[in-house]
Amino acid sequence: MIRFENVTKRYRGTKRPALSGVDFEVQRGEFVFLVGASGSGKSSCLQLILREESPTSGRVAVLGRDLKSIANRKVPYFRRSIGSVFQDFRLLPSKTVYQNVAFTLQVTGASRGFIQQAVPEALALVGLSGKEKRLPHELSGGEQQRVAIARAIVNRPQIVLADEPTGNLDPGTSVDIMQLLARINAGGTTVLMATHEAAFVDQMQRRVIELRDGEMVRDEVGGGYGDTSNVPRLEPEAIRGAAATAALQTVREVHRETEAAIAEPVPAPAPAPEPQAPARPTVKPADEARPATHPITLPAIDVAELGVADRLGLDTGDDEEVGPVS
Repeated sequence: MIRFENVTKRYRGTKRPALSGVDFEVQRGEFVFLVGASGSGKSSCLQLILREESPTSGRVAVLGRDLKSIANRKVPYFRRSIGSVFQDFRLLPSKTVYQNVAFTLQVTGASRGFIQQAVPEALALVGLSGKEKRLPHELSGGEQQRVAIARAIVNRPQIVLADEPTGNLDPGTSVDIMQLLARINAGGTTVLMATHEAAFVDQMQRRVIELRDGEMVRDEVGGGYGDTSNVPRLEPEAIRGAAATAALQTVREVHRETEAAIAEPVPAPAPAPEPQAPARPTVKPADEARPATHPITLPAIDVAELGVADRLGLDTGDDEEVGPVS
C-alpha cells in the first residue's frame, strides 16, 4: 500500500534534511502509528504520501504507483483513494454537516443518488445521525472532528491518513475518536496516524514507526510509544521573590500572634487535686452495736440493817395471812 525506499527530503534554507534514508512499507489493512518529537519528520512523510511534496532522493510508492510518475494534473484523481484527517478539522464554515461531507463527492463528480446514499451512511458510522443540518460552529470539537472523519471516508478510500486527529480534543473525546478510527480500520481500511499521544499508542499495541531527527530509529509491531523523555513537559515557573514574600508573611503572622498573647492575661493554672487515700471501713464500738436500753435505778439499801427474812426475800407483813382460813 505505502512504500518508502531510502527516501531523503531536503527543504531550501535548512542544513539538516527533514528525512534521511527512510525505508519502510505499510501493508493493506494495517493500523500504523508514526511517532516522534516535533520536527522529527512525521508531517513530511504524510506530505510525500499525498504528493504535496516530492522526495529529494529515493522512491515513494502508494497503491502500487511511483508518485514521481504521476503528472501534476492527475494528482487530484490519485488523492481520491486517500482520506485525510487533520488536527484543525478544516470544515467549510458556511456549509452544514451534510454539505461538508457531500462536497467531497461533488468535486469528484459523483452522482446525486450515490451522494444521497453515501453521506448518511458515513454520518451514521461516525455517530452524527440527526445532525445533518447543523453548521460547524454549532458542534463541539469532537463532533467537528467526526464530521472531518466522515468526509475522509465517504468516498470509501483504501488509505486514511490522520495527522494529530486528537490534538485539539479533550481526553474523553480523544478516546472516542481513536475507537472510531480503530473501527474504520477493522473494516479493511489502512490507517497511518501521526501522533504524540503516548497513552493511546501504548494501549492499542499496533505497529509503531518512530522517527528521530529525520531518521527512522524503530519499526516495531505491537509496540508502545517508547522513550518519552524528549516530550516537552510543563514545569511550574518559579516566581521571583516568592520565597522571601512567604517568609515575611510568616514572620508577620507570628508577630501578631505574640502580641495577642501578651495583651491577654494568662489564667493561673488550676492546682492539681491531691491524691486521696482510700476510705477505710468504719468499725463501730461493741457498745454501739448493742440495742439501746433504759437504765434501772435501785434505791440504796444497807444490808446490815436487813433482817434474816429480808435477806432471804421473805415478806413479814401482817396484812395478809398465810394458811387455811376457818
